[in-house]
Amino acid sequence: MLALTHGPTYIGSPPEGLDRVDSDLHHNRLKKLKFRASHRGFVEADLILGPFAEQKVAAMSPEALDEFERLLDQPDQDLYGWIVGLKPVPPQFDTALMAELRAFRFLAFKARHSA
Repeated sequence: MLALTHGPTYIGSPPEGLDRVDSDLHHNRLKKLKFRASHRGFVEADLILGPFAEQKVAAMSPEALDEFERLLDQPDQDLYGWIVGLKPVPPQFDTALMAELRAFRFLAFKARHSA
């Protein structure tokens, strides 16, 4: 789990090539994405997307963050259905990130049930 302190101080370093303003913006974006992923209003999706965001977004490229944000913009029922295989994934979302999310759901399930 990535631990962040108050403000833009990172545990580790901010992404390479970012100045302080960009670093602050990046930090805030990560916080917003983590919040959005874990507060969707659909518990089943929260239990997959929240832990995924906590573990993965800090290491994502800006392009992958854009893609994750586009996924979070989709309706809960659709996104959850794609992740768990209840609905076919539309071609524009059938990406490596979706494959990673689909694989992660098993880890999230296992973590919840092994405690």
